[in-house]
Amino acid sequence: MATKDHGNSIKDDEQYERLREEGASKEQAARIANTPRTTAGKRGGTSPTYEEWTVEQLRERARELDVEGRSRMNKAELIDALRT
Repeated sequence: MATKDHGNSIKDDEQYERLREEGASKEQAARIANTPRTTAGKRGGTSPTYEEWTVEQLRERARELDVEGRSRMNKAELIDALRT
């Protein structure tokens, strides 16, 4: 199947389509597909992994994201819910 041409607004049509098939929004897929591959790995912070967070920190983040049932979740369940 041929990759659809999304015009000048999308730099990597193949990556954009793959992201959309995986469920990414149009905006998110476009943002990722338009990020130059040479700088993509260099961006981002040095935040600790969720495993390093306390349960209270995980619950607070889950509250910000409106994760249902967060108050009854243990640490592993919170981490899984935040990653999905």
